[in-house]
Amino acid sequence: MMTDLKEMRQALADALVKTAETDERIVVLEADLMSCHATKGFKSAYPDRFIDVGIAEQNLIGVSAGLATMGKIPFAYSFGPFATRRCYDQIFISVAYAKQPVKIVGTDPGVTAEANGGTHMPFEDMSLMRAIPKMVCFEPTDATMIETALPHIIAHNGPVYIRMPRKKQEKVYDEIKDFSLGKAIELRDGKDVTIIASGIMVSRAVEASDILKEEGISARVLNMHTWKPIDEDAIVKAVKETGALVTCENHSTNGGLGSAVAEVVVEKCPAPVEMIGVRNSFGEVGKLPYLSERFGLTTQDIVGAVRRAINRK
Repeated sequence: MMTDLKEMRQALADALVKTAETDERIVVLEADLMSCHATKGFKSAYPDRFIDVGIAEQNLIGVSAGLATMGKIPFAYSFGPFATRRCYDQIFISVAYAKQPVKIVGTDPGVTAEANGGTHMPFEDMSLMRAIPKMVCFEPTDATMIETALPHIIAHNGPVYIRMPRKKQEKVYDEIKDFSLGKAIELRDGKDVTIIASGIMVSRAVEASDILKEEGISARVLNMHTWKPIDEDAIVKAVKETGALVTCENHSTNGGLGSAVAEVVVEKCPAPVEMIGVRNSFGEVGKLPYLSERFGLTTQDIVGAVRRAINRK
């Protein structure tokens, strides 16, 4: 695979500017991170629909919820830990409980925070947001996916959490046909095992599938971009047809994608499940390759997990 030509932050910012041309409901709110999120272009194009609340994330969510009650569709940006942990009660009560269509953008999740280190490296953001009733939890894979998903996110009449790296990612898609929130996308067919991945782990899952093919192992790859509502039908189908699963997430295995998949498996179709993810750890400063190896998120880690899952069948 090749690196995307466009940064994720720029892809979303440009798509919001374009969408706002014909949809006056779109507003963007920042917590003093315009330069980090490439939202200066939106501010220039629509200064009356852009609000920088400063470093005050609880207020960011409160103002967003208020705008939503007046018919606006707010996109509230901050780094992942600040968009979730720091203002969790405001999200729970003012947004979700109040049924407001606020779209929360939490950037640089997990190891993609790199040099910002453990204080800025959320391994738990999706588990927090997944616990909120009616919250949609979405992690795009590349620039094409965030651009494709944006109309669906806007159309969804409720809150959405978007977990998104800021920088360029491995390009997985040239186009996506028949995209839907809550519906997994099959990237590789396979009969021996299914790898269910999200975000930066999708390209690594595809690479693992190619390596395993050389060993005579046929590995299906599903991009589970929406963690909630999760695609139960795709999970059940995968278990029935391949008999074992491996989940891959740039996130803690506690309450994350692996947990979400396991909840479906335990209730509907018991089968071996191996989980690739962060295990009971805080983040730390480092470059992406080092951090991926440090926390067991590499392609080779996936290959090893597939072998274990098949041996457990």
